[in-house]
Amino acid sequence: MNKDLAKNLKSLGSDTVYKYKGGDAKLLEAFDNPAMRAMNGQDNLTIVITAPEFTSLCPKTGQPDFATIIIDYTPLDLCVESKSLKLYLGSFRQLGMFHEACVDKICKDLAALLKPARIKVVGQFSPRGGISFWPTSVRFYPKR
Repeated sequence: MNKDLAKNLKSLGSDTVYKYKGGDAKLLEAFDNPAMRAMNGQDNLTIVITAPEFTSLCPKTGQPDFATIIIDYTPLDLCVESKSLKLYLGSFRQLGMFHEACVDKICKDLAALLKPARIKVVGQFSPRGGISFWPTSVRFYPKR
């Protein structure tokens, strides 16, 4: 990675401190989209991230919920830094929140940080009582 791209990143390359306090968006970090420079501002890059070990808690029973979180976005100026994303997703571990709310919060927090051309977040939650929930949250942003 170009050192200029990584100059503002705090989590990458440092000792890891895990925080399990409620989906803390302050844990998220971003770096300049290297493809944007190379493609003269064209938003032709799509990034798909799969996080298969997401956990949160049922807000009514306190039982754990397990999911694969899939983030699919077209970055403009910024890309999410993967270690900060891991720490952010891990911060949901002790949070009591419904599936739909978790997925929507992840989408909103990433959209606020990155301001991508578009972003979609899907939560593929493990079945409970024989029913699977796969909520999806999508945001689109106007081209500049």
